[in-house]
Amino acid sequence: MSSPLASRHPAWRSANGSTWQALSGEESSSLAEPLEGGEGGEAADGAARRIEIAPNCSLSVRGAAWFFAATCLLSFTIAAVMALLGFWPVLPFAGLEMALLAWALNVSLARRRQRQTITVSAAEVLVESLAGSRCVRVVFPRHWAQVKLRCSASRLYPSRLVIESHGRQCEIGDFLTEEERRGLAARLNRLIGRINESPTLA
Repeated sequence: MSSPLASRHPAWRSANGSTWQALSGEESSSLAEPLEGGEGGEAADGAARRIEIAPNCSLSVRGAAWFFAATCLLSFTIAAVMALLGFWPVLPFAGLEMALLAWALNVSLARRRQRQTITVSAAEVLVESLAGSRCVRVVFPRHWAQVKLRCSASRLYPSRLVIESHGRQCEIGDFLTEEERRGLAARLNRLIGRINESPTLA
């Protein structure tokens, strides 16, 4: 049974901003829902190419509040009935469950403020990672940058997509699924190229 806490797949947008498509290795005839405020896109900016990715969180703040209130009402009603029947230890466990639910909802909603922007120009690759009010910028020389998809030794752990150069690296799309990460890696490889290569930005 799916949970309302689950976040939908991130998406990217075409240069004209008119279409949305899931970032995956498979073609899809259905369009993903646009993220509010353009929270996922790809656009051309002069000679540069920009790819913006973000979790497509389907749970709104208002929806989370209603869900939490309804769940609390149901849980504490059942706990109160059980307490009246003599099973009073149910009450603290119900409170603990609701506290954990509140924490999980808060984590889910915090993902709405997370995004990454990769800008590839003729000379450099700029990665901007935004999480809430914190923004981290990492710049690599495009001619020496490499895109690597590092596979995990265990299937229990996801792969890691990184851009690296001269001993520095930056992880990209840690919130993506495996298929989405492979699709993004292929796109970045076409834009950045291998070391000592600088493909034409098209």
